[in-house]
Amino acid sequence: MRYALSLIAFLLTIAPLSAGGGMWLPLLLENLNEEEMQSMGMEISAEDIYSINAGSLKDAIVHFGGFCTGEVISNRGLVLTNHHCGFGAIQDHSTLEHNYLEDGFWAMNTQEELPNPGLFVTFIERIDDVTDRITAGITDTTDERERARIIQVNTAALKATYELPAHTEVLIKPFYEGNQYYAFVTKTYPDVRLVGAPPSSIGKFGADTDNWEWPRHTGDFSLFRIYAAPDGSPADYSETNVPLVPKRHLEVSTAGVKPGDFSMIFGFPGTTDLYLPATAMVQRTEVINPIRIGMRDRSLAVIDSAMRADPQVRIDYASKQARIANAWKKWRGESQGVAAVGAIEQRRALEREFRQRLEAKPTARAEYQALLPELERLYADRLPAEIVRAYVGEINYNVDLFRMANLLEARMRIADNNGAEAFRQRVPALLEDLRAFYRGYHPDIDRRVARSLFEAYVAAVSPDDQSPFVRDQLAFAGTPGKLIDELFAGSYLTRGDRLIELLQRDPEEFVEYVRADRAFQFARQLNRHNERHVIDYYNAYAERINGLQRAYMDGLLRFFPDRRFYPDANSTLRVSYGKYEGFTGLEGETFTHQTYLDGVMDKYVPGDYEFDVPEKLRTLYREKDYGPYATEDGRMPVCVLGSNHTTGGNSGSPALNGKGQLVGLNFDRTWQSTMSDVHYDPAICRNIMVDIRYVLFLIDKFGGAPHLVAEMTVVD
Repeated sequence: MRYALSLIAFLLTIAPLSAGGGMWLPLLLENLNEEEMQSMGMEISAEDIYSINAGSLKDAIVHFGGFCTGEVISNRGLVLTNHHCGFGAIQDHSTLEHNYLEDGFWAMNTQEELPNPGLFVTFIERIDDVTDRITAGITDTTDERERARIIQVNTAALKATYELPAHTEVLIKPFYEGNQYYAFVTKTYPDVRLVGAPPSSIGKFGADTDNWEWPRHTGDFSLFRIYAAPDGSPADYSETNVPLVPKRHLEVSTAGVKPGDFSMIFGFPGTTDLYLPATAMVQRTEVINPIRIGMRDRSLAVIDSAMRADPQVRIDYASKQARIANAWKKWRGESQGVAAVGAIEQRRALEREFRQRLEAKPTARAEYQALLPELERLYADRLPAEIVRAYVGEINYNVDLFRMANLLEARMRIADNNGAEAFRQRVPALLEDLRAFYRGYHPDIDRRVARSLFEAYVAAVSPDDQSPFVRDQLAFAGTPGKLIDELFAGSYLTRGDRLIELLQRDPEEFVEYVRADRAFQFARQLNRHNERHVIDYYNAYAERINGLQRAYMDGLLRFFPDRRFYPDANSTLRVSYGKYEGFTGLEGETFTHQTYLDGVMDKYVPGDYEFDVPEKLRTLYREKDYGPYATEDGRMPVCVLGSNHTTGGNSGSPALNGKGQLVGLNFDRTWQSTMSDVHYDPAICRNIMVDIRYVLFLIDKFGGAPHLVAEMTVVD
């Protein structure tokens, strides 16, 4: 059912929600959140945060590269973001002669700042509610495919009405499961230059061991500068470009924060699923996450053992191990956090109340009463496909042989669709990919990972859901382990030097060899069967689930006028708020909100790739040479903790105080807090930030670049 009353009108009839939680659209703060935010200690207004008539905080926030957040911290376009967000740019500029990853980098003037082709930052000019225009022509009887077609047509028509100069565009995004739509007018600057970064021993201190953990002691930041044409407009890189004079830059506060102080995060969070029905939460946290965790347990057991046994393997597999372990720990935290706070029962309680409120509305009951039973049925029917999808996805992700086969499969399509010459033109790029892939590749370790994962797949996945080709190969080999051994023993894909030499010598022969390779064919058949018989089946259910989920969201908004429902994250500009505060963990241990440089030195292990620190930092610590950035009792703060609702994409987001001043830089969550992607609980969910005083200290005293601090607006 469609209602003349808008979504905002529903939301304006609310009662207060418990403080903390939510990723709110900044243009709605005045009506929905301002009063509560000010009661928690915010001293500015919603107009100061978001305004289209005057410079506001939103004009200092950028989408950094499309994957992180950054903030402008000077009137000369200086941008602060995380070290891990700038890592690719830092790595691209690093050589044996100038290893900026190992040594750090500090530009002493603008002439030394380094350009980064392909890197960009995007500002949000304004946000418009375009729901009526996007949904025009949709009725209660419109099916999902026709609805999608209408939205596509209306979106194209609406975009055509915007008169946009170069480097400006309009993005139209759905909210509340597609019950509302907003247009984001953006301006992108493609000339972004590297200005400064600490060495990785500081920017990634703690690396994999400390990832998702607290206490934390990581100086996870880097500095860039936005350049524009002399008239201030966006422009591709040119030596004639000048530092951008922004509409607004953030003030930087060295006053620090106390437990209970108001905290605000501004940024571009990626994806959350906060309105899943209980049955979907059960599947995610009790079925699918354990499958993925179990597969990565197997993979990490092999890799960790190899890394402990051989220092060279420890170097070669450090990045791969971190990539696999990152999501492994995230899924564990999500499942354990959801169980610890009883999130599934809370979701079921909401659904029971939903049904009760329907009973009190007889005229609306017929439309909504079948929603939850039908969602439960569809999720249950889709679960077998979801399970197979999880197993195959983990094999493709963890086994390098399969990852390479999938990369080459994509390249083969170029030859199939566009001919040999089109493939030949892409050989230099493919050679670069192959060299990068096989640098540090260890076939025997990969084989042991593949054996372990494939044995789990064969044991758990019904033969009916396996590719006939895979079944035949397995029957011929006799056991999963023997089949994997044979694939690795006979495959060109495990011999990177020979594969690269063949591609250089004769690209057409390379294509023939790869197509005939048994391991390539095995991966190809595994994935083709999975795409046709699992993924397509899964997506067909997803289409039906999405429609019901949208209707359920509409019902929540209509029948719970006493509650606020913030939209799921979708990589658009959001504000979250809470407090700077510690927490009590699942095991009952209490943690404070602040860490100090003492903790870095306590963790320091000479020569260790995770916990070594530069001699200069140790000297500054011994001499307590902290400049004006220490606390009143002479300690150097490093990281700070808050109860803000964050997720991926919030990396690099500014952590602000009640005055809207920059006091920290968001970069992580505690591992139990990863449940906030499906359920936020202010008692346990915490985000981790670098204290801005540590950032300033590292720029000034460690990096020897006080001129960068001097161009900021620093307040006490």
